[in-house]
Amino acid sequence: MDFDSRVAPQVGGFGRYSRLLAAASWLPNVLLALGCFSEVFFTAVPDHHCRPDPALLPGGLVNLTGLELLNASLPHLPPPASGWSHCELYHYPTTNGTAALSNGTRPNSNGTGPCTRGWEYQPTAGLQTNIVTKWDLVCSSHWKVPLEQVCFMFGWLSGFIVFGSTCDRFGRRATFLVSVFLAVLLGTGVSVSLDYLMFLLMRLFQGAALAGIFLPLYVARLELCDPPNRLMFTMVGGFFWVAGELLLPGLAVLCRDWRILQAVGTASLGLLFGFCCCQSLFPESPRWLLATRQLDRSKKGLRMFAEANGVNLDDEFYNHDNLFAEIDALSEDDPQPRYHTAGAIFCSRVIGKNSLILGFTAFIGSGIRHCFARNLMGYGPPLYFMYFLLTGSEAVACLFLCVTVNRFGRRGILLLCAILTGISSLLLLALTQYLYAGLTLAISILGALAAHGLVMLSLFFASEILPTVVRGSGLGLIMAASFVGKSAAPLLDLHNNRGFFLHHVVFSSFAILSVLTIMLLPESKRKCLPESIKDGENLRRPPLFLSHAVDGLPLLSHRKKSREYNPENYSRLVTATKKMLGQKGDRPEGSRLLTDMVRDDENEALHEEA
Repeated sequence: MDFDSRVAPQVGGFGRYSRLLAAASWLPNVLLALGCFSEVFFTAVPDHHCRPDPALLPGGLVNLTGLELLNASLPHLPPPASGWSHCELYHYPTTNGTAALSNGTRPNSNGTGPCTRGWEYQPTAGLQTNIVTKWDLVCSSHWKVPLEQVCFMFGWLSGFIVFGSTCDRFGRRATFLVSVFLAVLLGTGVSVSLDYLMFLLMRLFQGAALAGIFLPLYVARLELCDPPNRLMFTMVGGFFWVAGELLLPGLAVLCRDWRILQAVGTASLGLLFGFCCCQSLFPESPRWLLATRQLDRSKKGLRMFAEANGVNLDDEFYNHDNLFAEIDALSEDDPQPRYHTAGAIFCSRVIGKNSLILGFTAFIGSGIRHCFARNLMGYGPPLYFMYFLLTGSEAVACLFLCVTVNRFGRRGILLLCAILTGISSLLLLALTQYLYAGLTLAISILGALAAHGLVMLSLFFASEILPTVVRGSGLGLIMAASFVGKSAAPLLDLHNNRGFFLHHVVFSSFAILSVLTIMLLPESKRKCLPESIKDGENLRRPPLFLSHAVDGLPLLSHRKKSREYNPENYSRLVTATKKMLGQKGDRPEGSRLLTDMVRDDENEALHEEA
């Protein structure tokens, strides 16, 4: 059954209750952003230097204090950098140190060596203490910071894959409930971590749980909306995500310690148990229930939506075309539920091709953002400037998509984002040495904006063209591909950013290549969501150029059945007329006459389509 044009209008369409549910799904995005981007403050490496060791100084230098002690103990960084070395101490010879001091000169050092008494840290951005200062993850242990970042992203990646499959097998609501419970439990484990290894494992599994919260929320919100409102409600959810990012630095300043910040984030996730306790805030998707042939549950869900939207399904206006009668007819052939796995995506040629292309573009957009962010490091404070600039570019990208995508189509704007990303990247590769600093900054911001738009639109586009029966697992795989691209940045940090130029060249080439592959995608603007694998296979690429058949007979022309959404359908006409007649009193004869007229119009339309 075509849910958007056939089922949804009879239960109130995108009415008051559906709008309330879609709006309620925005709020968890703020909390999820806090959990996701707390990684930035947990792993921020502050300015540091070795703690002076009096045992390494000659007898005459032991009594020095303050700046003199630092100058005697620590070598300076080579110019143009300033300050003291992060990982080395002066070593002095044990002989003739006193004699040298008696002559009024400081003895020459015997070289440098590693720190022996730990490090002294300057206050970090936002937090005074984090995991770097807690477990001294600097110098010889600096590799543990990017390793933890990779593990956290791998947790999100694996969570998208695992919980995407559970979305299609056990439902959106069940996946959400389990993920909220795990996220709160694992978040508590992170805040009480005793050592680095425990923290690493807890963050790995917490990332998977956070992905399990985000994915069913995203899918359920999309399946609630009608075609004209899908884009706007999804992008507003993106604005709430940005709001969480903007809230995080202030929260970090208030908390000051990483354990307190983690505890506050975990406690805020506990608020999501309200969605668990109150089923009306997060009901199971009736679209998924009907697509998987869980007919009894789907009838209960549809009746609840109809009552909440103010529609009485037992009214005589629906007797001639009763929705539940059609659902019961479906159970006569095969009453058992039908579930699909992610393997159905790869066994379907069109769905697999579309998923592969959109996963490729999401991977490129996430991976190439690190190249643009690296060009922003020389401007302003090292953390806050780049953090707020990238967050602002995300907000501008959301606004750009809101304004353009419904007007010019998904495929055209996705193509524009890919072109802007590729051109910006190539300009930075070829001309950075010859451009003014302001122009380099502007190109980097434009590239970051276009790359984020590429990721957001790829995810939204994929959710519209994937069938309902595999939407969770398919979208989970595409989101996982985007996190593979994100993990490129910490992987480069593991090797001290060696190979960054090659990384930039590869992703620039991929961005140009994606321009060709995007042309193979279908257009989903204002079209109904596909429900079955067959519906997904029918979504094919529109022609690049309009052509007219030369052998068609004008007198025998026919109209093709279209799945494009039409809000002025007969069911809404019946509902509106029922309300109008209800204001004037009961008119059974007029009601029957109107019902007969609507039935005749429907039969005539079906005859013309046949």
